[in-house]
Amino acid sequence: MAGNLVNWFVNLMNGAPKELIIFLISMIPILELRGGVLAASALGVPMWRAVLFCVAGNIVPIPFILLLITPIFSWLKQTRYLKPKIERLEAKSLAKSEQIQKYEFAGLLIFVGIPLPGTGAWTGSLIAALLGIKTKKALPAIILGVFMAAAIMCVISYGIPALVRMIG
Repeated sequence: MAGNLVNWFVNLMNGAPKELIIFLISMIPILELRGGVLAASALGVPMWRAVLFCVAGNIVPIPFILLLITPIFSWLKQTRYLKPKIERLEAKSLAKSEQIQKYEFAGLLIFVGIPLPGTGAWTGSLIAALLGIKTKKALPAIILGVFMAAAIMCVISYGIPALVRMIG
């Protein structure tokens, strides 16, 4: 699914600078840095530029989520139509929060840093905000997690294909 979204987005932005494409992909929930690095590799963006633009794109939304999501959710839950949707999103996010609650900084860092479906900076920031983790503790953990995810994704997107080319 993420691959299809990346392809759709790249086609939509056809003609835009590659760096802008991967920066924007990295800002989008679900795709985030994982999608940005995969797109960068597919677009032939050098790895160091991919890391720069994807990390920046993935970090931009974090402070806004940490600081504003709780009041926004409270406001949205005042409507009959959105209240069940927001409550479902909160419950789904909090269902993934056991390790974060238990280990806070380290748990948040690992949750964001291991690029698996349903993890990442957006969900990590949402969970931190819903759990009431202080921004000064959550922000560094999430940013370090983004760098960890970038390293892992670079190995997957750039390192493994290079190794396959060398062997083959």
